[in-house]
Amino acid sequence: MTPEEVFLKLVHGVADRDFAALPELYAEQTDVRHPMNPFGDHPLRSRDDLRRHFGGIGPKVMEVVRFQPENIRVHQTTDPEVIVAELDYAGTVLATGAPYRTPCIFVMRIRDGLIVESRDYIDHVTNIRARGQAEELIATLWEPAGAPAAS
Repeated sequence: MTPEEVFLKLVHGVADRDFAALPELYAEQTDVRHPMNPFGDHPLRSRDDLRRHFGGIGPKVMEVVRFQPENIRVHQTTDPEVIVAELDYAGTVLATGAPYRTPCIFVMRIRDGLIVESRDYIDHVTNIRARGQAEELIATLWEPAGAPAAS
């Protein structure tokens, strides 16, 4: 698969709740980060880390929201392994029916059809609001600097 095909399989797999298949898009040793996550950037460095990530977070998220990727734009770079991709996850909060839109930018290195590195810049605050986690975020923000993140 090309880097663009891998990326598209990832974002559609997340929206389709195919959490068991998603880790297989990554190399055994990888480096996935969410630098803008207000709960803290917890690097995912292996396929097993990603299994735990998708297996733990995915089902919980899908209990409260549904979303689909829209406005997908994939930009090629001078390095054939690296892409920069933009999209919005357009969704609905299940409890209220309220719509929400989460802009995302991914910078990914994909080698031999597997993700070896990814920086996922996501509007986490919009997701936190949609999932009803604002109180948890506020508590985390009040923790002293350097304290372990709540989530």
